[in-house]
Amino acid sequence: MLETSARLLRLLALLQSRRDWQGSELADELRISPRTVRRDVDRLRELGYPVNATTGSFGGYRLGAGAELPPLLLDDNEAVAVAAALRTNAVTGLEEVSLRALLKLEQVLPSRLRHRVSALEQIESVPRDSPAPALDPELLSTLAAACRDSDTLRFDYQAHDGTATRRRAEPHRLVNWGRRWYLVAWDADKQDWRSFRVDRITPPQPPHGPRFTPRDLDATTYVASRVTQAAWRFQARVLVHAPADAVAARIHAAIGTVEAVDDTTCELVTGSDSVETLAVWIGMLGYDFEVTSPPDLVAHVRTLAARYARAVQD
Repeated sequence: MLETSARLLRLLALLQSRRDWQGSELADELRISPRTVRRDVDRLRELGYPVNATTGSFGGYRLGAGAELPPLLLDDNEAVAVAAALRTNAVTGLEEVSLRALLKLEQVLPSRLRHRVSALEQIESVPRDSPAPALDPELLSTLAAACRDSDTLRFDYQAHDGTATRRRAEPHRLVNWGRRWYLVAWDADKQDWRSFRVDRITPPQPPHGPRFTPRDLDATTYVASRVTQAAWRFQARVLVHAPADAVAARIHAAIGTVEAVDDTTCELVTGSDSVETLAVWIGMLGYDFEVTSPPDLVAHVRTLAARYARAVQD
């Protein structure tokens, strides 16, 4: 009986780990016969789990949506990752809900994981220059499911200048960058990659379009190189008196890009929502530099230079 119960839990965990499973795959994973798989699936159904049978060349089993949320089976790393995500409150407006979910999770964690999760209390959120836009969690779930299932989406999108357009896209990944969420997708009309701010997307209405074959792209790098600069209020070009490799080693993709001028100098393209933050980043490089734009940053660096000079006068 204990062996059967443990096997049912393992079967449930497998069904939760991905969308579709063939019966032979489940049998291999559990090291049981396909007949036993069918019998165990029937037991899960009797317990109230909506395990649906799929047809076609890839027919098998799929865990459907039930009337009640079923218990989720997480391994150690998954449990810690969920706790970390709940603590960071990535979605503005869900802080209280995230805290309630975190408390429930911590109550059932085994002791070996509690110390790992409690260490997350040392994480502090760094204040940003601008508040994060509130998001609809249902929209995030819809987009995430479309990325997972490779479903083409049609949605209305509002550009930075307020222009509204209808888009047809193949969703690739959701990326959280600078307290904003972006959908990285292949634009089927433009035939090129695009990033869409999720808070500017009107929730797409089902049914979604046909499934597509996923393409390869480093979504985080794409967002860092394309989206960050567009979001900056102030953009600066700084001549740094140091080799490009040395400066690039100190610059995160979220802060800027570095291009070599010659063997001993390079140009740093960076930005921020405030000149104060820009001046801090540049000053922390540890190299001599020249700022020529924007004028607001030039004036602020002059003010800092005079202030520092007065601070060390005899």
